[in-house]
Amino acid sequence: MSKIISWIDERLPIVEAYNKHLGKYYAPKNFNLWYFFGSLALLVLVNQLVTGIWLTMSYNPTGEGAFASVEYIMRDVEWGWLLRYLHSTGASAFFVVVYLHMFRGLMYGSYKKPRELIWLFGMLIYLVLMAEAFMGYLLPWGQMSYWGAQVIVNLFGAIPIIGEDLSLWIRGDYLISGITLNRFFALHVVALPIVLLGLVVLHILALHEVGSNNPDGIDIKKNKDENGIPKDGIPFHPYYTVHDLVGVGVFLFVFCIVVFFFPEMGGLFLEKPNFEPANPLKTPDHIAPVWYFTPFYAMLRAVTVNLFGLDAKFWGVVVMGGAIAILFVLPWLDRSPVRSMRYKGMISKVALGIFVVSFIILGYLGIVPATEGKTLLAQVLTTFYFLYFILMPFYTRMEKTKPVPERVTG
Repeated sequence: MSKIISWIDERLPIVEAYNKHLGKYYAPKNFNLWYFFGSLALLVLVNQLVTGIWLTMSYNPTGEGAFASVEYIMRDVEWGWLLRYLHSTGASAFFVVVYLHMFRGLMYGSYKKPRELIWLFGMLIYLVLMAEAFMGYLLPWGQMSYWGAQVIVNLFGAIPIIGEDLSLWIRGDYLISGITLNRFFALHVVALPIVLLGLVVLHILALHEVGSNNPDGIDIKKNKDENGIPKDGIPFHPYYTVHDLVGVGVFLFVFCIVVFFFPEMGGLFLEKPNFEPANPLKTPDHIAPVWYFTPFYAMLRAVTVNLFGLDAKFWGVVVMGGAIAILFVLPWLDRSPVRSMRYKGMISKVALGIFVVSFIILGYLGIVPATEGKTLLAQVLTTFYFLYFILMPFYTRMEKTKPVPERVTG
């Protein structure tokens, strides 16, 4: 066996790659529970890929057969109901894990130098995930899938000059139809997963090149022993592979409870109108995107004024797109001399708290029907969302920070 491994390793450096990225990759010894979510994101990605492959074996990507094929999977395919619920619940779990993973990055400054590229790859992953989820949401061909896609695609029509042609190009037809379903299916199961996997690999490679951040925001590579090993680091394997199994066990316990007892989550994961076949002649009482898009949908609806000859719909799209785009420039907005929230001033801590609360409430506002009062609240919270980033270069530079210790504190 050793000769076979040596022969392979001479031609493909598997052992070297294993040592660099697992066996001899030294991670900070003070990881806490917030560091579970990176490995959990990888776990959910595998779940989505495996269950997605099995679902495509029985799914019919046509306007006439899509809804019926989903019912066939649920009722007649052996264990089909489980595969479908694992996939639909997995989509929501993916965004829960990713949002918590991003929050960890905000809290401990994992986007700051020299980890800017890691953050950018992570944000590209988030963007592709949103596209992947949107494409997949149409595939059950239920009422909410159909009308949700209709609303979102029509938003592109608000773009001046090219808007209508762009909407037509995305749909492939003048309305959402079987043509749209077929192209969304191709993108969902082939094109976007390839891009996603490539970005995940780049994200991990970039991470292992500069090293992992930690709750103290200290670079452990600056403090090494006589053998060149970081004094505050431990090998990722076996310590953190075993450590992450605890997080995996807890996650799977909660995940399975949802899958077996609350797969619809009261209409949050699977909306009631989506159990009716798509009908272009019948509009649901209230159209809203799935929950992980609702903060941005609330921002879209919060814009109600026409400016510079362009209607509110266009400016709503600008605000919604800007809310995602501004995340990409975060590494250059934070001017604080320290990384971790542990050592930043009170202004940063309060700002992050307001930002998180605003995002969560906007998520709720995007689910419920709009009223005058809720629209006003959404406008205020959208302002808070953007002020968190716009004012960051000022309050991170002016606030008083705590001294950062030389070694990690645990």
